[in-house]
Amino acid sequence: MIERVFVKQGIRKIELENYLKKELDRAGFTGLAIVKTPLVTRIVLNVVKPGLAIGKEGQNIRQLTEEIGSRFGIDNPQLEIQETPHASLNALAIVNKMAALLERGFSWRSIAFRTVNDIMAAGAQGAELVLSGKLAGKGGRKRKQRIAVGYMKKVGEQIRLVDYAKASAYPKAGAIGIKLRIIHPGVVFPDKIDVKELLSPAEEPKAEAEKAEEEKATEATEKEEKSRATEAKEEKPKKEAAKEKKTEKEKPAAKKKKKGKEVKEKAEKTPKKKKEAGKDRAAEKGETAEKKEKRKAGPKEEKTAEAAEAEKGAKEVAEEEKKEAKTEEKKEKAGEEKKE
Repeated sequence: MIERVFVKQGIRKIELENYLKKELDRAGFTGLAIVKTPLVTRIVLNVVKPGLAIGKEGQNIRQLTEEIGSRFGIDNPQLEIQETPHASLNALAIVNKMAALLERGFSWRSIAFRTVNDIMAAGAQGAELVLSGKLAGKGGRKRKQRIAVGYMKKVGEQIRLVDYAKASAYPKAGAIGIKLRIIHPGVVFPDKIDVKELLSPAEEPKAEAEKAEEEKATEATEKEEKSRATEAKEEKPKKEAAKEKKTEKEKPAAKKKKKGKEVKEKAEKTPKKKKEAGKDRAAEKGETAEKKEKRKAGPKEEKTAEAAEAEKGAKEVAEEEKKEAKTEEKKEKAGEEKKE
């Protein structure tokens, strides 16, 4: 019977899972997948902490492959270890972690509320945690505690979309059972689908398409404007650099032109200066000749001037003597007339 083969395969898979749970408890084993090929049977293990599963230089993987091949009769087993995606929303990983903490002696209340808050903070739509057993400690009766947050499905075919896991912890006071349900953020249930949106006319998608096109056009124009602005900003320093280069190139040419002009001006000024210097020299020569002549004629002229001044003085003295003689004669005449 073919059914017996499938039953044997299922039993073998469950035994393998239980074995790997014990061996990879510290690494956080969450599940496995068996893929058969003509040469090798590949076993993919999902683990929260892959480093602990691999071990030092792959020792753990070698031991596991040997034991799996000998104990479970799998031909050429090849193990692959993968890290579980979104471990903070994986129900089995969270339940195993809670069981380990309860067995260490932590308070169930703090563990329960903290895990529910972490699940909702990770983005879950809803979560339900049920703890039952020896929660009261020594001497207390068993009881049940339920913590529920958000949206949850518990009946029907839609339960398959809910992530469910359970585990049992064995602290000193007594056994505690843990059940956890999580609805992941991307899950859409059939009863949450709006039929009106599906049966709405095709005008809305056209309007949405037009809006999308308009938005794309506006985005394109904005991008072009931004690119132009950035190009203009980039071109400014380039233009300034080009101007500076031109000025730097023009500076030596201008200096050369200035030097040429200065040389020409000097060349033009030198004959003028020579002519002016010749004129000045000739004028100086003429002045020197005149001075020499004046020096030669100087003592004669000085003598004639002194003689003329002496003559003038003698004439003036003679005239004064005549005037005085006349005045004396008049006075004498006047005295004689008075006597008479």
